[in-house]
Parts: sequence; C-alpha cells; structure tokens
Amino acid sequence: MKPNPQTISITDLSLVDLNMWKSGVQVLMLTFVDDKTLQKVAEAFGGEEAVQIVNVLRGVSETTDDEIAQQTEIRLNTVRKILYKLYDHSLVGLRRSRDKTTGWFIFHWRLQLDQLAGFILNQKRRVLEKLETRLTYEQNHDFYYCGTEGCKRIPFEEAMELVFRCPTCTKLLMHFDNEKLKTSLQERVEALRKELGE
Repeated sequence: MKPNPQTISITDLSLVDLNMWKSGVQVLMLTFVDDKTLQKVAEAFGGEEAVQIVNVLRGVSETTDDEIAQQTEIRLNTVRKILYKLYDHSLVGLRRSRDKTTGWFIFHWRLQLDQLAGFILNQKRRVLEKLETRLTYEQNHDFYYCGTEGCKRIPFEEAMELVFRCPTCTKLLMHFDNEKLKTSLQERVEALRKELGE
C-alpha cells in the first residue's frame, strides 16, 4: 500500500503533520508506526513484559490473552493486567465472544495503532500543562536557599516566617536566582506549543 500525498506518518509529529492530522487527513498507522515509538509507549505501561505483549499483537490481526501468555511465557494474570492498561488508553481493542462448550467469555485482543497519535498528543498536552504551571509558579515567587545539598528552596513568604533560617539545617537563607530555570522552562513550553501548533 503506497502512501498518498495526503497521508502522514504519526511518527513524524511535526507542526505541519499535526495541523494536517487535526484537519482530518488520513493517517496511515499500520505500516508507518515507528517500532521504537511503539516500544517506548509499551514500556511505559508495563516494562519489558508490555513490549513483549505488543510485539505479539503487532504480528497478528487479533489474538487471545491465553495465546499471548503462551507465546511470551508471561503469567496470564500479568498479561491481562497490561492489556487492560493499554485498553484504558485505547491502544488495544477487544472483541468478546462466548465459548460454546464452557459458556465463558473469550477476549480477542488487537493492537490499535491508529490511536497512538492521539495518545502521544494527549501526553504532550499534559506535559505542556505541567510545564506552564511550574513556569507560572517560578515566575510568581522569590526563593531563598541555604546552599546545602539536600535542602529545599523556600518561597519568600515561608522564608519570612522562618526568619530566613533553613528549616532543615538552620543555616541562613540567601536569595536564590531562578532565572536560568525560568528561561529553560520557557524554552521547553515554547517548543512544545510549536510542536502542538498552539
């Protein structure tokens, strides 16, 4: 299957691709998802075992949790737990059928690579939100620090209540210049906004 000019790969999440993706351009996932990206996402959900499970799912259209457990030699309980984590984020889908002899449900699992793009975008938005919150906090506070490794920076209001003495080591608190941190946070926020097209 050849990609047409209107098709994008989700592994190339540049500003142009994201804007095209948002506007409804077809996204080819099954042939163009970067294995490295998929493995990193899987690893985040369940370590090496999740990577093995995703690799099994990648090789078939759908399979049962029992078959995955047999192929990977991972305990069935663990396989199910990881599959449900992936399912909660729509990275795998399932089809339920009933065993005719026992009457029990059988779950047939499949990888949903087309959902990977949305998952990555949501994660980037969450990171952006946290970075913006941290940047605002850093911009709105003056900090004081004793210079001792392991001690925390103290906001001005709290430092005043402590009479500018470190609550951990009792050394004198001195003004802490957080300009480098603010600059670094600002750069990361701007880069993420640009990536997300915001």
